[in-house]
Amino acid sequence: MSTVLLPGPAPTARQLILNGIFAENPVFRLALSLCPAVAVTTTVANGLLLGVAVLLVQVLSSVTVTLVRGFIHPRVRIPVYTIIIAVWVSAIDMTLAAFTPALYAQVGLYVKLIVAFAIIISRLEVFASRQPLVPSFFDGLGMGLGFLFALVVIGAMRELLGAGSLAGIPLAPGKPLLFFALPAGGFFSIALLMALFNWVERRTTGKSSAGGAGGTHGV
Repeated sequence: MSTVLLPGPAPTARQLILNGIFAENPVFRLALSLCPAVAVTTTVANGLLLGVAVLLVQVLSSVTVTLVRGFIHPRVRIPVYTIIIAVWVSAIDMTLAAFTPALYAQVGLYVKLIVAFAIIISRLEVFASRQPLVPSFFDGLGMGLGFLFALVVIGAMRELLGAGSLAGIPLAPGKPLLFFALPAGGFFSIALLMALFNWVERRTTGKSSAGGAGGTHGV
C-alpha cells in the first residue's frame, strides 16, 4: 500500500520520512533495486557511500520534477525523468570521485547505475509528479533514507558474518562465514531482514503489508 495513493489529508513530513524508512522501505518492503543492494553491500562503508548517493539523487530529482512538471508533456515524461536523474547522478558521481577516491574506486560503477534504479523513477512517477514541493521533498528524503538504512544494515550484517569485522574493525573471533561475502549471501541476508521487518510489523500492528507496491523487482 502506498502512502501517496491513500485518500484523506496530506501526509505530514514525519509520516513521509517514517514511511520511506519503514512501511515502504525500498529494499525490505518494496523489493526494489535489489541487484545493486546485493552487489555493493559487502561492507558498511560501501553501503553507506552508495546509500548517500541514492539519497541525494532521490531528493534532488524529486524536487526538480515537482518544479518543472508543468513543462513536461505526459507522453515523454519517463525519458525526461531519466534525463533529470542522469544530470544529478553525473554531478554526484564527479563529486564523490573528487572527494572520496578510495571508496569511489569500489562503488563508482554502481553510482553511475543509479540512473536506472527503479526506486528513484518510481517515486518520481507516483509522487513527485503529482504533489507539491514540500511533500515531494520529504517523500524523496524518506525513500532515500530508507534505501540508505537498508544498505548500511545489509552491509553491517554481511561484513560482520562474512569477514568478522564491522567498518573495518575486527570483532568476531574465529573463521568468518565467507558465504555472506558472496552474491548468494547478499540475497540470503536481504531475505532474513525482510522476514524480520514482517515479524516486527505483525507484532506491532497485527498485520503485514509485505509486497508493498506490488513487490516489483528492479534495478
